[in-house]
Order: sequence, then C-alpha cells, then structure tokens
Amino acid sequence: MKHVVLGLVGVGRIGVMHANNIAALNRVLNPEGINVRLRLTDVAADHARTVAAGLGAEFLPSVEALLASGPDGLVIATGTATHPELIKAGVDAGVPIFCEKPVALNVADALPVLEYIRDRHGVVQIGHQRRFDAGYLEARRAYRAGELGWIHSLRAVTCDMAPPPVEYLASSGGLFRDCSVHDFDILRWLTGREIVEVYARGSNNGDPAIGEVGDVDTALALVTFDDGTVGTVSATRYNGAGHDVRLEIQGSRRSLMVGLDDKTAMDSAEAGVGFPAGEPHKTFAERFDQAYRSEMEAFVELILGRRENPCTPEDAVAASRVADAAQESLVTGVPVRVAQKVAS
Repeated sequence: MKHVVLGLVGVGRIGVMHANNIAALNRVLNPEGINVRLRLTDVAADHARTVAAGLGAEFLPSVEALLASGPDGLVIATGTATHPELIKAGVDAGVPIFCEKPVALNVADALPVLEYIRDRHGVVQIGHQRRFDAGYLEARRAYRAGELGWIHSLRAVTCDMAPPPVEYLASSGGLFRDCSVHDFDILRWLTGREIVEVYARGSNNGDPAIGEVGDVDTALALVTFDDGTVGTVSATRYNGAGHDVRLEIQGSRRSLMVGLDDKTAMDSAEAGVGFPAGEPHKTFAERFDQAYRSEMEAFVELILGRRENPCTPEDAVAASRVADAAQESLVTGVPVRVAQKVAS
C-alpha cells in the first residue's frame, strides 16, 4: 500500500469541502493500492481540531509544523491574500502544491510568485475545477474533434443564488476576478485560444453594501478572441432561481450547452414544456461536487507522477489577466486589451 499524506491549510467553507473530499479519496484509490492521509491546520484552531476529529485527520498547530511533518503534498484553501507566501513556503519545502484560485489578488502580485516557482522547479496545481466537469470535458472533446465546426459565438453564465458575505467581497478583488475568472479560464482551455480584448459593464441593484466595498453584484463582459471570435461572460450574485453555471457554444455545424439538464435554474415560458423538472443547485459546491472530487484525485495523481499538471500557475494567471482587464474596463467604461505575455 502506497501512503500519500496531504497537508491542508485553511478549513473555512471551501477548505472543509476539500477536507471531506480528501477523506473520501480512499474509497476510490484504495483498490489501486493508494492510501491517503490528511493533516490540517488553521488559525481558528478549535474549529480545525473539530474538523480533524470528525474526519480522523491529524491537527497541527501551524503551517510551519504542518510542513515540518513531511507531507507529500500541500493543499492551500485560505484567503487569496495569503496564497503567495503559502505557495512559496510549499515550494521551499519541496512538495507539490494544490492552491485554490487565484495565485494572488492580481496579476502584478502573481508574477513574482510564478518566477519563484519556476526558479525553484516547484510543482503547483491551481484549483480551476471546471476543467474536471463532465459537461465541459465533453464540449472540449467535441470541439477539438471538429464536431461543432468553427465556433461563431460563446455565452458563459455564472450566477450565484445569493451573495457571499460582504466582508468576503471587500477583499475578493471584484466580481470578475472572484467569479468570472472561472469562465475566462474555461474559455481559454476549451478553445485553445487567447482572449485579447474585454469590454465590461456592471450594475448594483441588490445590497448597497456591495457597491460600498467597491464591487458590483451583476456584470457582463464582451470578449474577443485572437481569431476574431466573440463571446459574452455574465455573472450575478442574485439568481434566486438557483446556482446557474452554463456555457453555450454555437458552431457552424452543431451547438452544445454545458449545464443544460434537469437541475438548470430556469423555467420555460413555452406552453406545455415541463423541462427542466429537477430541483436546481443552490451552491457552487453542489453544482461541481464531482468536479471537485476529481480535481483532488488528479492532485494525488500529480504527486505520484501519473499525470501532467491539469492547471498550471501560468494558466491561472492568464485567466487572471483577462479578469484584470475586465475589471479595468468596468471602471473606465472603455474596451481594454489583454496583455498576453504571462512572464519572461
């Protein structure tokens, strides 16, 4: 039996989800002779101890103690502002790292981190879980197999059922960086093309506190790809019908929609149409439950040398460049070109 020890930093909402998914990995990997063990830490020590006890994991009092214990991989699920230093600490410890997106609060802060990783030959997987979702995987396969023909339009939608706490939004970097960056990443990943220009608009018709911390609750970005193809990326914090994440890909031969199933958060206005008939997702964790599980399994495979990195820091920063451009366009009211060079 091969033992893989994962160290987890941060047991907030998404950290607890990752902890549960790591604990469940053995059901998948034990038949392959792999046993996964979890050690975790958080500044909220009492909460972290409770989480650890419930999962049969080991609590350690600090990041330093966690890294000194010799884990085989480090999972970072803390606030964005802490990502750069924690990534560097993991690289210095010589362990592969999984870090929730983004690498840093903005591209300017991320570039030194990329250089640090490269100079020390670090291995860092960034958490863009949509790359593991079955619908997005099928859409990518169909497009790259030529089944859709050439793409003439793309429409990406990400709608939260309700906004996260305003305290979180105050430090999230804005709706495009926090939310739509997933769409920017998946559009690059699926098409294999770069977004070269963004024109964005936004509004605030919900909680005024969101505007007071410098964010918008709804936004739309018109994106142009390097081959001239156009698309739209829309997001909102107030979609009472449910958590709605979709991607419409219209090609010269065929069109596909990712996220169109019985849980799609909308009703038909046409008489006699009962689709979709299911209960909509309420959270991103529900919508991408299997994708998050597959993502963590892929990280273990990366640690073991069984697969290539499914989402490099360079990929993540490229998506963040688009998000930064969208945020700039939102503020200035004019189209913004996206710088294509990730780093020298």
